[in-house]
Amino acid sequence: MSTTTMNPPRRPYSPKQAIERARRGDLGAWPVVGGLVAIAIVFGSLNEHFLSPENLTNLALQMAATGTISLGIIMVLLLGEIDLSAGSVSGLCAVVMTILNVRQGWNPVLAIAVAVAAGAVVGLVQGLLFTRIGMPSFVVTLAGLIGWQGLLLYLLGERGTVNLPFDGFVAKLSDTWLPPWSAWTLALALTGVYGGSLLLSRRLRRAADLPVGPAYWAAVRAGGLALVLAAAVLVLQADRGVPLLLVIFGTLVVVLDLVLRHTAFGRWMYAVGGNAEAARRAGINVTRIRLLAFVLSAALAAFGGILAASRLAAVNQSSGGSDILLMAIAAAVIGGTSLFGGRGRTYAALLGILVIQSITNGMLLLNVDSSVRYMVTASVLALAVAIDSLARRGSAR
Repeated sequence: MSTTTMNPPRRPYSPKQAIERARRGDLGAWPVVGGLVAIAIVFGSLNEHFLSPENLTNLALQMAATGTISLGIIMVLLLGEIDLSAGSVSGLCAVVMTILNVRQGWNPVLAIAVAVAAGAVVGLVQGLLFTRIGMPSFVVTLAGLIGWQGLLLYLLGERGTVNLPFDGFVAKLSDTWLPPWSAWTLALALTGVYGGSLLLSRRLRRAADLPVGPAYWAAVRAGGLALVLAAAVLVLQADRGVPLLLVIFGTLVVVLDLVLRHTAFGRWMYAVGGNAEAARRAGINVTRIRLLAFVLSAALAAFGGILAASRLAAVNQSSGGSDILLMAIAAAVIGGTSLFGGRGRTYAALLGILVIQSITNGMLLLNVDSSVRYMVTASVLALAVAIDSLARRGSAR
């Protein structure tokens, strides 16, 4: 079994290695970054409001809920599977949380915990149907998409809509902004964590007698992150400040990335996605890893649904519906997660949802018809899959 099967995709430890990977067709996140720059230039020139602090703050609020759902989608995509029920699960669990909090008078934190746990149970049920009975994940989650949507409608009853108190804990999640000192402290802490992660990786690679890139390259990467975070804080502080929803989403991205890259569970995820049979022969409990992936996917979908309910201060019959599922899957793929399994990072959700929401937001500012928005989004998704296919072909060669 090759070593690449047992490890997450190797990151470039020097500019030379990055160039070599690009020649093989593995461009990493650079196409997405280039796309974001192009989007900013195009829409910024067509509408001066696009790059305003107010619009960028709204963009940060819009991406948190769907981005969280996309994180869960990445968990199953890493295994080469799919979860089509994520949208329905997000709406269902948001309804469960709202009913417990509003109609039953439960403490909001306890209601949120129960709703996320309900999502995890849904993921466990779907994972068992996939692993124990052998049903394809496409069919299992497609049935879940329909069934959980039906349960949502049943729980809502004839009223159809349940409003959350505007001054309540849940609604305040989307209306809370970090003070300047807190935002700058958080940016500094994130830079420190990232720099520490790079140093830890260098130390572990040296201990394992593996090649280590130049120290200046790690400093350049940490400095680049610091500049990006500083720019984001400056822009958001020019309006209402850094929204708590963005902090929650960013924290999930960082924590899950550390889990996937620095724990045995994360390496097992990549191993199973790269070659399930080889992973099984290496002693990895493939069934358990698949179950955990589906549980994580549904739990993150549930939390994403709660964030969406917080922003709307209500749940209704369309919660978790519309194009939320499609946008979550598209965000994961556009961000660089492979549909074939074994390759991807949680940062894909952050980059992908930023691309999707930027395009949608920019076209809304230009009053572009919905039909055109859907076709543009489809084109971007097709381009991302094409790049992924070319990268796999180059790696195979």
